[in-house]
Amino acid sequence: MKNCVAAVLVLLGSLTNLQAQNGINYDESKVPDYVLPELLTSNAGTRITNKQQWEKIRRPELLETFSSQMYGRTPNDKIKVSYTLLDENKNDLNGKATRRQVKFTFSNGSKSIDAILLMYIPNQVKGKVPVIIGYNFKGNHSTHKDSSILYSPALHLVKEPTNPDWVRGCQATRWAFDDIIDRGYAIATMCYHDIFPDKKGLKDHSIVSLFSNYNSNKSDEWQAIGAWAWGSSRIMDYLETQKEVDTKKSVLMGHSRQGKAALWAGAQDTRFKIVISNDSGEGGAALSKRFFGETIEKVSNIPPAWFAPAYSQYANNEAKLPFDQHELIALIAPRPVYVASAEEDLWADPKGEFLGAYHAGPAYALYGLKGLGTTTMPGIHQPIMNDVGYHIRAGKHDVTQYDWTSFMNFADKHFK
Repeated sequence: MKNCVAAVLVLLGSLTNLQAQNGINYDESKVPDYVLPELLTSNAGTRITNKQQWEKIRRPELLETFSSQMYGRTPNDKIKVSYTLLDENKNDLNGKATRRQVKFTFSNGSKSIDAILLMYIPNQVKGKVPVIIGYNFKGNHSTHKDSSILYSPALHLVKEPTNPDWVRGCQATRWAFDDIIDRGYAIATMCYHDIFPDKKGLKDHSIVSLFSNYNSNKSDEWQAIGAWAWGSSRIMDYLETQKEVDTKKSVLMGHSRQGKAALWAGAQDTRFKIVISNDSGEGGAALSKRFFGETIEKVSNIPPAWFAPAYSQYANNEAKLPFDQHELIALIAPRPVYVASAEEDLWADPKGEFLGAYHAGPAYALYGLKGLGTTTMPGIHQPIMNDVGYHIRAGKHDVTQYDWTSFMNFADKHFK
């Protein structure tokens, strides 16, 4: 037994040394001293004291900063989108829901790209229903074992044919369809690969290739996260055409890299009435200046590029970063925002995610709304549900039943 314990300690020590060699810090005592940019001070030094100043001065400044320095500038090109209903089942999920599968065709006139939206609408609710929007990672078929769910168009580009991780229903535990429907919410999901295939060398197959600034090589050129954010807004466009859906009660939920994209989408598109970031980490809810877990150097070198080229100038140079992620979260104000972490997900820096949400609070205060209200992280499974919400749960980097229950509790609080 002693030999086993010793072997484990040696292994842990080796892993710690490897992390240190790779520039990864998981030691809270080694978080450097840092100073966050002043959220409520304009670039000209004006102190922002009311919501009018926030909306006319500071908010546009921050949107410009994140566009030019981090996520890239979303183009203004009008890309035509057409919708084709591929399938409808009015008696799905044991009669509880109507399922639709809708093909989106994005076209610039000479080139087109397809994506498929999978949605469920509760049958038992009279009138319009609130809706939750979110991307899935391994195809619509991965969200449920139902053999009639169609494969997402981009999967042939990214799926490894012999990899069992891509089988039907392989990520069904991340999608609590029955519980969502039982709570009276519609759910709409699309595979993020359909918008921008998350694999090196496939940018030509992304919606970015439809735009006139494609491969401009400018420092503010948008990349994958900007594209995924844009795609979320196109899902919203479609939902606005659906008579059963109340888009004034819409929730945008993103996990991991899609938590980053959800925050950026919510910052730009105010039609998303609640924005939820789950385990989004670096480039999402976590403060970059903490230098804990994933770093700018790591995230800005992922192929394909997620961020604009300008962001890489802050790799291993976080102290010079003139903005931080609390300012991104603040751009959601006055709409409710919820940040979720997982106890074992040190790569995403749970404390940094909590502090990102906390430091967004002053923007909410301008509207008479309540931020987290404390610099002390709550205990495991003890959510804070003000206008800014947060929880940390037991477990690893994932989306769980606990997460969904908390997300819907938060939405219920604000919608009902």
